[in-house]
Amino acid sequence: MANPIQDQAEGLRRLLVQDSNLHAATVISGSVGAGKTIAVINLATALVRSGKKVLIVDENASASNLGGTLGLSAHRDLLDVIRRDMAFDKVLIQHYDGFSILPAGRGMRVLNKLNPDDQAHLVDSFGSLTPPVDVILVDAAPGHASKLLSLVFPCHEIAVLVSSQPASITAAYALIKHISGNGGSQRFRVLVNKVNEATEAKKIFDNMARVASRYLSVSLDFIGFIPPDDKLRQSIRRGRAVIDLFPASESAVAFGRAAESLFNWTSEDANNGGMRGFMQSLTRLAGDQPSHSDQHARQSSATIQETRSDHV
Repeated sequence: MANPIQDQAEGLRRLLVQDSNLHAATVISGSVGAGKTIAVINLATALVRSGKKVLIVDENASASNLGGTLGLSAHRDLLDVIRRDMAFDKVLIQHYDGFSILPAGRGMRVLNKLNPDDQAHLVDSFGSLTPPVDVILVDAAPGHASKLLSLVFPCHEIAVLVSSQPASITAAYALIKHISGNGGSQRFRVLVNKVNEATEAKKIFDNMARVASRYLSVSLDFIGFIPPDDKLRQSIRRGRAVIDLFPASESAVAFGRAAESLFNWTSEDANNGGMRGFMQSLTRLAGDQPSHSDQHARQSSATIQETRSDHV
């Protein structure tokens, strides 16, 4: 009789051989309104234009999710793959900018309930994607609502999106504390959004990095900042990537640099996870995360005052 656990392990080994060059990054933000989904769309577009095959995993199930932002309707999602109602490639949405979207909002809610057979099926479904992708970008649900926080454990990169607003800084710090304090990454990339000058962005980052190092023993790396220019606002209203509509704009150039920086980071650490790490996290670590968002926010508020004081 087949052993589901052994079968799953064999599936993971096959994926490791096939996709050892895959790079994955989860984009997170501590609160709604930081601009995370817009950032993911533009990072993906920039990576596609640099010759990469990109898959976006969209955890958000609301109307303002990544598909909705682009004016796309998702009639199926990861749950249909889990139930074996739909093949993996039939659930994917192909965007004309060149990246694929996996709607995963409903599917993520049941990952902690999967038996070994369902886990193995999900792993094999991901591995069946042809042609294989070079980069997976995960658009996680905001803050502690995300079921994908388990996916940002050591297997791949974490990009934290933060704006200059004090609430955004506080929420981002609390989320970093939550992830790093629960056996997760001790290294985070930071993209500062909605700031006009590099000096302002660096000031925000430097203060965050100092506080995170002092109180959490966590390392932060700066991957860039995004200015809120008129071209970006126009592209958002039209449901398009600014890189696609206005490639010479300041915001488009900034997203291109951030994507290059993030991909260079993931390339350096590619052997520390790859598809195997992503799949193992998806199937093994997808259980419910403890919900301590209020406690984390209270504990974080005192230390983060050092960061906020320069931006209030």
